[in-house]
Amino acid sequence: MNIAVSACLLGENCKYNGGNNLSEKVAEFVKGHKVFPLCPEVMGGLPTPREPAEIVAGIVRHKDGSSVDEEFRKGAELALKTVEDNDVELVILQSRSPSCGVGSVYDGSFSGKLIPGQGIFARMLAERNIRMIDVSELK
Repeated sequence: MNIAVSACLLGENCKYNGGNNLSEKVAEFVKGHKVFPLCPEVMGGLPTPREPAEIVAGIVRHKDGSSVDEEFRKGAELALKTVEDNDVELVILQSRSPSCGVGSVYDGSFSGKLIPGQGIFARMLAERNIRMIDVSELK
C-alpha cells in the first residue's frame, strides 16, 4: 500500500519549533509499505524553525496577525498532488496542526485551546474523499 505521512511523524525536523513528532507506532505501521513523507508547510516555502501559526477566521496567521495562508495553501496543493500522483491509499496526519489536523485544530487564539475542525491539507483530502487518519488513531 502507498501511504503518505506527516514528515514530522517520521522524525524529520520540520515542525515550527525545529523539532519533530517521531512516532514509533507510525514507523511500525508503515513497515513494508511505500511511504511518502509530506510537510505541507515546508513544501509551501516556510522555513524551519518558523513562528507558530493557527487558523483565524479561515486564514492561517501568525500570532502577530501576519498571514501565511498563501504558503499553507500552496504547500497543501503540492502535498495533495504527491498523494494523487502516487495513488496513495492512506494519509497519516499529525494532530492539531493548521495543515494536518484531522478532527481538531487550535482555535486561533494562540492559547492552546482546541476546537473541532481540520487543517488546510486535511480539508483538501476530505473534499476528495482520500482516506486519512490522525496519528492518535493508530493502535
